[in-house]
Amino acid sequence: MRLGVVVPCYRQERFLPRTVAALERALEGRDWQGALVLAAPPAGPLPGLSSRWQLLAPPGSPRRTGAAPLTPGGARMSGCAACGGEWVLFADADVELERAWLDAALDAAERARGGRLAGLWGRLEEWFVTAEGERPGNPDLYGVGRDERVVDYLATLAFYRREALIEAGGYDTRLSSEEDFELGLRLRGLGFELRSLAPLAARHWSAPRPSFGELGRRWRTGLCFGQGQVLRLYAGRPGFATLLRRQALYLATLAMWVLGLAALALALAGAGARPVLAWLPLPLAVLAAMALRKRSARLALHSLLSWTLNGFGLLVGLVRLPRPLEPRLPAGEARC
Repeated sequence: MRLGVVVPCYRQERFLPRTVAALERALEGRDWQGALVLAAPPAGPLPGLSSRWQLLAPPGSPRRTGAAPLTPGGARMSGCAACGGEWVLFADADVELERAWLDAALDAAERARGGRLAGLWGRLEEWFVTAEGERPGNPDLYGVGRDERVVDYLATLAFYRREALIEAGGYDTRLSSEEDFELGLRLRGLGFELRSLAPLAARHWSAPRPSFGELGRRWRTGLCFGQGQVLRLYAGRPGFATLLRRQALYLATLAMWVLGLAALALALAGAGARPVLAWLPLPLAVLAAMALRKRSARLALHSLLSWTLNGFGLLVGLVRLPRPLEPRLPAGEARC
């Protein structure tokens, strides 16, 4: 079985040597072709690449600072067009793949020939890199569990059957985020199956999280706008209710702040401090509940700020027109 491998990179060059080395080890002896896609001008040096790899800086992501970066879906589909393969492995540039998982995924793909299996995923361990060294974070970043099971979507590491990806239309290149879940929604709507396998799939590397700096980065890069963009695209279509439920926490946070603004307006209109005092226990209760759950007042504040940021990002995504649909494949492979 010939494989395609796509590594989209949005200024994650510090982790790329580890990512590329792990892929080379896991794929040793296999028939594969890789594509490293620079979604934006690189922020650091790139690792040496073997002849297996193509380095892509597609239109929208040339090495000039004034260019708009490719969306996550745009970078992945550019790589998908270049690498070929009956199955395509998408691995983010900060992911260290485990060979045992890939072997299990290839076995599952072989057994599923002619069936409705569209994609495979697995458990990702979170690891942090600090000035003091490396330390583990969440042992199951997406909460997929340690047993094989059906899942709704694949993210960060995804192994897709190309024919299924083509039939579904590929990643939506207009979305700033939520492209993984939205693709899963379309695949499941077509009757395809997505599965998580039992072995540890990969390690995900990053700076320590959660962090307040990460919140600012998500706003600057537009990652928090995707929730609203996808709701706008699905308005009046099947799947809208599913997406709305997925954003329920952010919408509830927005509703809380709207109530606060209404209370403040009443106070300024002459009602005195009573409306604000009646509303104030609500955010304080949220902070108290999260502080108990996370055993940290700082993490409780971070959670509330994160929900608020994503809620306002959702509003921006709702009113801001999505980008034009970027080309997903060259003319010869336009079906994807």
